[in-house]
Amino acid sequence: MTEGLSIVLAILLALLLDYRFQEPRSYHPLVGFGNLAIWLEKHLNRYRNGSQGDASGKWRGIFAWCLAVLPITFVACVLMDILALNIWLETLIGAAVLYLCIGWQSLLSHGRAIAVPLGQGDMGGARQAVSMIVSRDTSELDETAIATAATESVLENGADAIFAAIFWFCLLGVPGVVLYRMSNTLDAMWGYKNRRYLKFGWAAARADDVLNFIPARLTALSYCLVGKMSAGFKAWKRQRGNWKSPNAGLVMSSGAAAIGVKLGGGAVYHGKWQDRPVLGLVEDPTPKARDIEAACRLVNKAILCWYLVIAALAMAPSLWLTVRLM
Repeated sequence: MTEGLSIVLAILLALLLDYRFQEPRSYHPLVGFGNLAIWLEKHLNRYRNGSQGDASGKWRGIFAWCLAVLPITFVACVLMDILALNIWLETLIGAAVLYLCIGWQSLLSHGRAIAVPLGQGDMGGARQAVSMIVSRDTSELDETAIATAATESVLENGADAIFAAIFWFCLLGVPGVVLYRMSNTLDAMWGYKNRRYLKFGWAAARADDVLNFIPARLTALSYCLVGKMSAGFKAWKRQRGNWKSPNAGLVMSSGAAAIGVKLGGGAVYHGKWQDRPVLGLVEDPTPKARDIEAACRLVNKAILCWYLVIAALAMAPSLWLTVRLM
């Protein structure tokens, strides 16, 4: 079995495991990693009583990121060097690790847990469900705002929780996907622009931006290809620099136009109103419960698109080698 076919088989097995079992409900390795991140932040971040800490905050954040990510990535490299002697075992371990690093069915379940009560007019249930996946205030959200928040989350997290993980697995194998998933987790924990994390979380946020730069654009491309193509590319061209994140806005704007809805707009985060640009095309309607489901279907179609492209590349070993060496 060639390396390309091994990658294709590992991705298939990982997706099947995720489809059947979703994320492990207990003993997930990322829980332990999250506890490590909490311990490191507690001992290295000098944030106290509303201050931003001292001038060494960024350096402490860089040091904490390195302590959290690099040793585990090194262990993954050593492990895969050993397993390279048996390609079948390498494939099975790769599939298991990738399964632990993606959140396909979990993402869809969260989206549908919002869409169902929202479609039934259960605003309290919908607000409670959307509060589980977004950081904005949800207590006063109306139907449109709930649908907007949920649709944005499905589209953006499709890139973070699925496609970026697959990209780094294809490019660097198990060490690549481990590096990406830990970096993305640290960004979720430390990458806030508040007093506590503005300096300390700078490295985590920048690392995640860099690691998501190419995957986000490939995700946006796939959303365009499997959705309303012309509208998706038009939104990409018009809005690629509008959002505060170099990656999330591009993914959400392309995805919004690809399913024919308008996202973005102002929202309340941590008690403060934030003006946000409109994503998608201005003439598109505001989202409803059915559009959350449409976003879920778009993610599923994009997964199929990615898998077919990866499988096609694997059938041409010389082309696969070129992609791996880029």
